[in-house]
Amino acid sequence: MALQRPKGTQDHLPDGSPKLRLDISARAFRYVTDTAAQVLERAGAAFIETPMFEEAELVKRGVGGSTDIVRKEMFMVYYFGDHGGYVLRPEGTAGLVRAYLENGLKQLPAPFKLWTHGPMFRAERQQRGRLRQFHQVDYEVLGSADPLVDAEAIWLMVQVVQALGLKGVEVKLGSIGDPEDRETYNAYLRGLFGAHVERLSDDSKDRLERNPMRILDSKSQEDQELIAELSVRPMLDFLGAEAEAHFAAVRGFLDAWNVAYTVDPSIVRGLDYYRRTAWELHHAHIGAKSALGGGGRYDGLAKELGGSDTPGIGWAFGVERILIAMEEEGLSLPAAPQPQLYVAALDAGHVPMAAQVALELRSDFWADFGYKAQKPGNAFREGERRGAAYVALIGSDEAAAGTVALKNMSTGEQQSVKVADLAAVLGASALSSRS
Repeated sequence: MALQRPKGTQDHLPDGSPKLRLDISARAFRYVTDTAAQVLERAGAAFIETPMFEEAELVKRGVGGSTDIVRKEMFMVYYFGDHGGYVLRPEGTAGLVRAYLENGLKQLPAPFKLWTHGPMFRAERQQRGRLRQFHQVDYEVLGSADPLVDAEAIWLMVQVVQALGLKGVEVKLGSIGDPEDRETYNAYLRGLFGAHVERLSDDSKDRLERNPMRILDSKSQEDQELIAELSVRPMLDFLGAEAEAHFAAVRGFLDAWNVAYTVDPSIVRGLDYYRRTAWELHHAHIGAKSALGGGGRYDGLAKELGGSDTPGIGWAFGVERILIAMEEEGLSLPAAPQPQLYVAALDAGHVPMAAQVALELRSDFWADFGYKAQKPGNAFREGERRGAAYVALIGSDEAAAGTVALKNMSTGEQQSVKVADLAAVLGASALSSRS
């Protein structure tokens, strides 16, 4: 049996591939990241790339030792026993904050905006839109705790997906308060769930003392039924005055900018370094797991990673999930630029000239050539198969005169054109097609 790609991964395929979908289209992936680049870089975000694997300790601190990601879903690259090892990154934020601290980026003007994209890795059960190797666009802002920064981050996330054409998206907005608010809330949760500990899942029993807010995120149906039965009060009921004022300011900016959102008290972040604003972006048409991505403020993360106190906020969305949502809405990609020229030699002796003509045009145009001599009919069929706007033929007469026989594939018109004039003819054609 032929070898196949690893389970939970996808090949990103070129246009024209059989059974091509948006979420496996290489051009669609580029379209999403190019659109994100345009929106985010216009807002002053600088592009950065970090390694696809990091120290296991960084990921443990950055994601949380009690999370399913760390406990069950990490891909180990190299293991050093008690000294840890390296893991494939399951998300982007920890590596970006590590790079910010390690490379002295704190010396640059704050708030400092970063963005990146690339593959992430989690050992999850495979389903469409939930893969073991998936891709994210990630945006982070470091150096400011201003609620205006929070609101701008949410606005930018919405701007990116709207620029992609998506309409059926919803922002669900919450706040997880300050550390003292969370201590009060965790004490409430311990008291509430402690009386029903026998009904909790094993994971949630473990979380009860260490991190009870994580119980609210449980994937266990029994846990969710207990949460509903107990009518658990939301974190929003426990916000202190400063956190409440911050949350009100964020909502005020979003209202002024006409960003639609729903306040969702169920949004939680269980790790100690998270603060205040948290949100998710949902799409109604991609099933029960409707989240496209989310974000939040993590003012304590830099210190957790060994740096000085540095406020931060960021978001990420899954590229595959964005593309599935686009397909559900019936959106298509902008038309790909039409290949312009296919050059064919009519005899073997002139194949080198055909290659040279194509190569010299490639600085400005799409140009390809035949590697063997072809009859005119075969050359035209090959040019049509490749989608070329023009086919240029070179025979003995053309070679002697320094010309090509140029056929416009849409009109059928043929003319003799000097090789030196080909660029001007193709350029004029491109301009007329855009007008």
